[in-house]
Amino acid sequence: MDKDLSNYRKSYEKGALLKTNVPENPLELFQKWFFEVDASNSTDEANAMTLSTVGKDETPRNRVVLMKRYTYEGFIFYTNYLSEKGRAIEANPNVCLSFFWHQAERQIIIKGTAEKISENLSDGYFETRPRGSQLSSIVSKQSEVVESRNYLDKQLEDLEKKFEGQEIPRPKFWGGYLVRPTEIEFWQGRANRLHDRIRYALQEDYNWKIERISP
Repeated sequence: MDKDLSNYRKSYEKGALLKTNVPENPLELFQKWFFEVDASNSTDEANAMTLSTVGKDETPRNRVVLMKRYTYEGFIFYTNYLSEKGRAIEANPNVCLSFFWHQAERQIIIKGTAEKISENLSDGYFETRPRGSQLSSIVSKQSEVVESRNYLDKQLEDLEKKFEGQEIPRPKFWGGYLVRPTEIEFWQGRANRLHDRIRYALQEDYNWKIERISP
């Protein structure tokens, strides 16, 4: 198998990002960009982000997860705490998030530390999930080997009968993580590959240092 992609070219010309007109807090710029992308309907899931972890095997691993909330504290997503990503975070809470919105020619890269959110917050979000999603979170022993698809379907069917007419409790192995950012880079595509890159780095006094970095 051999395919040469060297002639794949695109000129990025949809915007600019200047250090002179960015806010002091990167979360404000994140919110602005997110609202713009979400309102444009240019992507199905503007909240889809790549989560990178490094576990005990010291090998980076990436996967796409869904951001469910963001605040001035950071970015929240939910998962199985016993999954591969959960075990990696337990061993090494330093993670990286990235958003790529190709239609807007924008990318955001976030370095930070992940921590479990409070149980009551996880409970509150779990209650808003569709019943099928609630049951699936119980059925799935995420990242473990499963014998067949039929086995999963049978487990789900059994749980549907068990909890018929009842509230479904959140399993203790499932909940949310908050990623507190320590560095956020905003990337705006520009012509001739001279892209704009603005980096915010959190300082010891909790102010953000803002720098333009070379593309």
